[in-house]
Amino acid sequence: MMTIVVNTTLEKENRAVIGVDLGGTKIATGMLDQSGSLLARSQKATAGLKSADEVISTIVDTINEVRGEQDIAGVGVASPGMVDSKNGIISNGVNLPDWDGISLQSELEKRLGISVCLINDANAAAWGEYVYGAGRGSQSMVYVTLSTGIGSGLVLDGRLFTGSSSFAGELGHTVINPAGVQCGCGQRGCWETYSSGTAIARLAREAIAEAGIETHMTVLAEAEGVPLSAKHVFQAAALGDQVAAETLEQVIHYTGLGLMNIIHSFNPDRIVIGGGVSKAGNAFFEPLIRKTEELILEPYRGTCTIKPAELRDDVGIIGAAALFVD
Repeated sequence: MMTIVVNTTLEKENRAVIGVDLGGTKIATGMLDQSGSLLARSQKATAGLKSADEVISTIVDTINEVRGEQDIAGVGVASPGMVDSKNGIISNGVNLPDWDGISLQSELEKRLGISVCLINDANAAAWGEYVYGAGRGSQSMVYVTLSTGIGSGLVLDGRLFTGSSSFAGELGHTVINPAGVQCGCGQRGCWETYSSGTAIARLAREAIAEAGIETHMTVLAEAEGVPLSAKHVFQAAALGDQVAAETLEQVIHYTGLGLMNIIHSFNPDRIVIGGGVSKAGNAFFEPLIRKTEELILEPYRGTCTIKPAELRDDVGIIGAAALFVD
């Protein structure tokens, strides 16, 4: 457990807000002021917790640790999986014990005596980037995280859009290749099967097998003693590896197709990209921006900027807390 306290005294009119980032391995909780500055942070592992009640009790413990005697405006909780925000219910599990159909919002409000809002973690990240990160100043913003899979969140005309059942924004499961590989969701050719970090590694392995030669990608992975990953593909391409470069060209094309669909569907003035893949820098963003501009219809060109996310590892905490920012 780690707790960092910077400042715990705020004026009444600038009440603090708390964000909880709930995951399958840890619960990270932070207290922020209205400007987005992190005042205190606590983190606890979920390993060893045996029931939903123990998980909820641990969430409450982290909240009490960071709040101290501070007057709190509200608590936002970001959770992976299908989250019914309107009713405050986690509809399916997140690798936690007995974690299906949990009325987490009402249970936390009962134990804390504070207003609580429950939200999907991709929506929390979207709202955090919109309020405090790379989405600042935009009118309509779409957040996309390229990681193990693809998550996304929509802020349209200044409002977080979650849909009629709180499940809007599953853009990773829009289909870009109906004859493509099977996704974990059961469909074929979902966007995340071609543009996520997992997809990049798979496409690289397929390219290596087809080329029948050793590449920088396999050498880098073997040197680290880990499976080949998207990071190795980017590193190998930077070293001039042709197979890696061709793999990334394919990935950038598919990623551009996904962004084209977003731009044509929502006409945002900004797309913010987070997740591990976004850390590749200009080697990824510059060709992606060019490809996207090439793919979209002419009237849309120049209407949307594509930027890397800014909030990094604490985006879930910040985004959840921002739900209660004035």
